[in-house]
Amino acid sequence: MWLFVGLGNPGAKYDNNRHNVGFMVIDKIQDNKPSFGSFRSKFQGKLSEGRLSGQKVVLLKPTTYMNNSGQSVAKVSKFYKIPSENIVVFHDELDIKAGDIRVKQGGSNAGHNGLRSIQAHLGTSDFWRVRIGIGRPHPNADISGYVLDNFLKEERIWLEPLINAFVDDMEDLFYIPVPDEVFREWLVSNFLESFENFLKERFGISKVAVKVVSSDGTL
Repeated sequence: MWLFVGLGNPGAKYDNNRHNVGFMVIDKIQDNKPSFGSFRSKFQGKLSEGRLSGQKVVLLKPTTYMNNSGQSVAKVSKFYKIPSENIVVFHDELDIKAGDIRVKQGGSNAGHNGLRSIQAHLGTSDFWRVRIGIGRPHPNADISGYVLDNFLKEERIWLEPLINAFVDDMEDLFYIPVPDEVFREWLVSNFLESFENFLKERFGISKVAVKVVSSDGTL
């Protein structure tokens, strides 16, 4: 059994914020995969249960606000008895170039308050992270204001196809027994290839930068 967590803030005014890209991924899975039912409120979050490639998956959007996300994640993990290595967290990442993705298991929270909360409440950092780069604003910009601003129209050129491509190939996650090298092979051969083709056909973009980082920090 798996737990997919999207990080964000609840409420319509946050829906299109950069900080809510994790919610966007979870919403897309629930909307596109017919086995998932409607979200229901439970464990300080919005939950939907379904299956991907025969594996039971719980989708979770914590409604505690970003900085307390771990409260909800820990409750769901405990109730369903889901180990940390079967938890995948989708979130925004300032220190990654906008449109880039890095995937890793474990490691530091890199100053991300949502991850910090999850680590504190689970008592471990040994969960998967899908880090979706939003880039940093100019040096004098207010970081809080930047992450809580909506994605710009030009950013959606990469954002929407990125989320669509990832969700379309989501089942492939379950044909891997989690080792980094296998996950990296899947990401490059399946997701990245389909994403590149989509961008070439739709927008004429010929180069996509996706970086996968293993648990020991190597590529």
